[in-house]
Amino acid sequence: MKKLFKILGYTLLVIVIAVGGLITYIKVALPNVGEPPALTVERTPERIERGKYLANHVSMCINCHSERDWTKFAGPIVPGTEGEGGELFDQKVGLPGAYYSKNLTPEGLSKYSDGELFRAITTGVNKDGKALFPLMPYNHYGAMDVEDVYSIIAYIRTLTPIKKDIPESVSDFPMSIIINTIPKKATPGKRPDPSSKEYGAYMVNATMCIECHTREEHGQIIPELAFSGGREFKFPNGSIVRSPNITPDKTTGIGAWTEEMFIQKFKSYADSGYVSPSVAAGQYNSVMPWTSYCGMTKEDLSAIYHYLMEQKPQQNTVIRFTPAGAPVAAK
Repeated sequence: MKKLFKILGYTLLVIVIAVGGLITYIKVALPNVGEPPALTVERTPERIERGKYLANHVSMCINCHSERDWTKFAGPIVPGTEGEGGELFDQKVGLPGAYYSKNLTPEGLSKYSDGELFRAITTGVNKDGKALFPLMPYNHYGAMDVEDVYSIIAYIRTLTPIKKDIPESVSDFPMSIIINTIPKKATPGKRPDPSSKEYGAYMVNATMCIECHTREEHGQIIPELAFSGGREFKFPNGSIVRSPNITPDKTTGIGAWTEEMFIQKFKSYADSGYVSPSVAAGQYNSVMPWTSYCGMTKEDLSAIYHYLMEQKPQQNTVIRFTPAGAPVAAK
C-alpha cells in the first residue's frame, strides 16, 4: 500500500510539474506571431479615402472604438467620440473578463509605429507583445489585402486626437492563460476584382458577417451552422437579442429576398430623414450597427448578397429577443 501511495505521489508530482511547465510556456513564450514589420504607411489621399470607407462602413473599427448611444435603436455613434474608445465589454454581456476598446485617435496611438499597429490589427498582438482578446476580429483582418489594412492605418492616423485614458483590459481565469494561444500569424489575401465572383467572399470576411450570424460554442463559431443565426448577445440589463438567419432558406432565412430588398434594408438607415428611435431599457434593441453598415456602396452590398445566396440554406427559426428575467428557450 505504501508503494502504491508513493507511485501515486510521484505521478501527481509529474502531472503538477508538466501542467506548471505548460502554463509557464504559454505565459512566457506565447503569443508568437513574429516581430512587427518595419513599416511606414504613406498617407496618400487614395489610401485615406479607402481607409475611411473601410473603417467606418465595412470593418467597423470606428463603430467599436467610439461611444455608442444605447438609448437609441442599434446604438448609433455619439458624434464627436469617433475613435476615442472606452466602451466596456465584460461579464455582464457574457465575456470572460473586462475588455475596453482602445483609443484609436492619434492621441491613443502615438506610441505605436505603423508596423506595430499592423501587427495588432492583423494578428492580435499589441506593441508590448501581449495578446488581445478576439473581440476585435483580427483573424478576419489578417486575411484582408495588406493594402486595405494600410489604408485603415493611414485613415485612423488622421482622426481628430482625443485625450481619453482607457483602463487596461483584464481576462478572468482561465482565459488569462488561454488568451496567449489565440493570436496567429496573418494570412493576407488579395482583394479580388469587384466584378469577380470571389469579391463577395472577400467582403463577407471584411464585414465579419459569419461572426455575428453563427451560433458559437465555448467562444468558437460552429462552422456547420454558418450564417444560420441564433447567436446570443446579452445586454447589461439581462435581456438577450439573437442574430437572424441570413442563409438562403426561404422560410426562416433571406431566401425570399430580392437583391433590391437586401440593399434597401441597409440603405433605409442612410436616408437623410432617418433618426434612430429611442429604446427604453429592457425593450428590444439591435447590436447590428445599421447606421454604420448603411454607408457601404450598393456594389459591395450586392456582392455580399450574392455570396450569401450561394450558401447552404438552413432552416432555423430564431427567437430574436428575450426580455430580462424571462425564461430562455432551450437551444
